[in-house]
Amino acid sequence: MPSYAVKTPPQHGTWQEFLEVWRAADQIDLFESAWTMDHFYPLTPPADGTHLESWTMLAALAQATTRLRLGAMVNGMHFRHPAVTANMAVTLDHISGGRLELGLGAGWFFPEADAYGIPLGSPAERSNRFEEGVEVIHRLLTQETTTFSGRYYQLTDARCEPKALQHPRPPIVIGGKGPMRTLRTVARFADHWDMTFPESPEEWQALDAVLVEHCAAVGRDPATIRRSVHLSWPPDADPSALADAAQTFFAVGVDLAIFSMRGPYRAALLEPLATALARRA
Repeated sequence: MPSYAVKTPPQHGTWQEFLEVWRAADQIDLFESAWTMDHFYPLTPPADGTHLESWTMLAALAQATTRLRLGAMVNGMHFRHPAVTANMAVTLDHISGGRLELGLGAGWFFPEADAYGIPLGSPAERSNRFEEGVEVIHRLLTQETTTFSGRYYQLTDARCEPKALQHPRPPIVIGGKGPMRTLRTVARFADHWDMTFPESPEEWQALDAVLVEHCAAVGRDPATIRRSVHLSWPPDADPSALADAAQTFFAVGVDLAIFSMRGPYRAALLEPLATALARRA
């Protein structure tokens, strides 16, 4: 059954605005989840605008909501050692009462990485580091101890306790469009694949076909992987047009439409969109 979510990129807005949107979404059953994103610099103009940090926000938003599943779409692997991410994920899963969706991505936004001196690397390096990191996180969340020897990460009898409330671990959500490496990692480890702002249902279908091939190569049933897309939600958008756009992706196999808000962030926008979506049900 098609599902809907709200995303509030924590840029160009205030904590109070984001909090009010999430509290409103939590009261509308049609929205199953809410998302933030893991960056430090805004992705849209002005470049010198404000941006709040995602994990800190999620801990507070978990306490401010009761029903919504929640996560960051997605956490850049280059920002944190995967063992740190695994421990943060467990903590947030406990804080939220088992509502965490663990979003992971390879990273791509050079302005913030260069400004902070955080190595991002070439596309191949990012993919290699990401694949190692996802495996490390998966193993830490599911095994009593983890020993791992890779190019980027080395662990020796590493523990991550307590385990998450969700069993065997919080769902891993991987976002990205890389057909060779990212989608292969999705096939190996992910419970959910997200494609951010596809230009058309046809573009999504082409990448989904690649994912199905990767699943066949690793012996994975592709039906066990949830699919989502991001749809841009500017404040002046027609709710009916947004609802119609979601339907075009559901028609080709997408499971979840994530409406990504653009500032100014207003909680009053949620009810009209929910009404338009309910009419399509």
